[in-house]
Amino acid sequence: MEKNAQQLELEIEWFNKVLETRIEIYFNQGSEYKSIKEIQPPELSDSYYSQIVREFKMGFEERVILILSLIPHIRPQMLDTFFIQNKNFSRPFTEFGGWKGNTHGGFLPTGETAAFILAGNDLNIRFKVNKMFESDHYFHKANLLKLENNGDNEPFLSGKLSLSTEFLYKCTTGENHKPDYNIHFPAKLIETKLNWDDLILAPEIIDEISQIPAWLNHEMTIMKDWNLDKYIKPGYRCLFHGPPGTGKTLTASLIGKASGLDVYRIDLSMLVSKYIGETEKNLSNIFDQAENKKWILFFDEAESLFGKRTQTSSSNDRYANQETSFLLQRIEDFPGVVVLATNLKTNMDEAFSRRFQSVIHFPMPVFEQRLKLWYNILPDKMILNKSIELKSIAEKYELAGGAIINIVRSCALNVLKGEMKEVSLYLLLESIKKEIEKEGKVFSSFYE
Repeated sequence: MEKNAQQLELEIEWFNKVLETRIEIYFNQGSEYKSIKEIQPPELSDSYYSQIVREFKMGFEERVILILSLIPHIRPQMLDTFFIQNKNFSRPFTEFGGWKGNTHGGFLPTGETAAFILAGNDLNIRFKVNKMFESDHYFHKANLLKLENNGDNEPFLSGKLSLSTEFLYKCTTGENHKPDYNIHFPAKLIETKLNWDDLILAPEIIDEISQIPAWLNHEMTIMKDWNLDKYIKPGYRCLFHGPPGTGKTLTASLIGKASGLDVYRIDLSMLVSKYIGETEKNLSNIFDQAENKKWILFFDEAESLFGKRTQTSSSNDRYANQETSFLLQRIEDFPGVVVLATNLKTNMDEAFSRRFQSVIHFPMPVFEQRLKLWYNILPDKMILNKSIELKSIAEKYELAGGAIINIVRSCALNVLKGEMKEVSLYLLLESIKKEIEKEGKVFSSFYE
């Protein structure tokens, strides 16, 4: 953080001189410089900001745009110069650009602001500035900054100069930004305290799952050293399907934990129900943020958007299919790991399933697995009545790991609430009954 601050102080001082010189030249006020390019940028240190400038071999123009996008966050008063009025029209100068935020009282730059500083009235330089904000420039591809919200048919450079939150955090605090769930980012970071030994699945399923961390460890060897990047798209796409509570979410969390990557669970149902008309925009926001961080994206209840496509009998159907196609394309182009999870694979469109490298079934656990789950989940301090035979419980009741966790939690609460010393057979069976009936199934008494 200290190194970033030191470097940014130098960058701000340099930018201020560039801005003053542009104003002097543009308004014919007399300047010691004939061109803003005569003002050399400062030497780079070993700060994160400097690393980014070096990594992309930024020239004079790119450094001006980069620090301009940062200034509203770190030294906003420096842009107050742009509040001067055009006396001929009693209004701000159009060429300064700028927009006003909802709560921020200062000047917020647009692409037009960058063009004014770098180009003045020079159209050739202005056109070069335009290209720096196109999607194939590293500003956009590396999710550093971009122009956004320039309305339909409005000038391209009128868009807001928007700095990515990730870059802002890294070049100020020096820390990685982990976004929280909100209406603009409907995704939640998921973590687990469990380990691979806690994932109770058949060996052949564990073997299938192991291909995903293996890909993360050896992707560069496969793609570059073995030259398979000519035939294989970057990234890894897989589909987990099976009943609730069988370990799909846990598996995604364990893959992230083993690989040192953040796993974000995307709330697709929220996107579809609350953001009709803006689904693509919000999905793009998630993918844009994830693209350069190697997040694992976990789409739970994927059938809500990846279900069988409808016949386009109405505009709503066509729009829904358009959203689905857009998401599928973003998933195919994503260079990281994408996991889709669904309880019912039959509800998924087969055209989607064929596009995944792995389609892994998480079945209900068999007797031996259920018994192991009971022993693993039950805490050492929870005393069971001697009449309880876990082997018989595991044999009679077909329960997934998630359901067993719920049952154990219910028993723990009832024991502590009632100040009991142990879990009785009656209490255990009542907890099992509630869990089974919650799933819409008929409970069969242990004694029947």
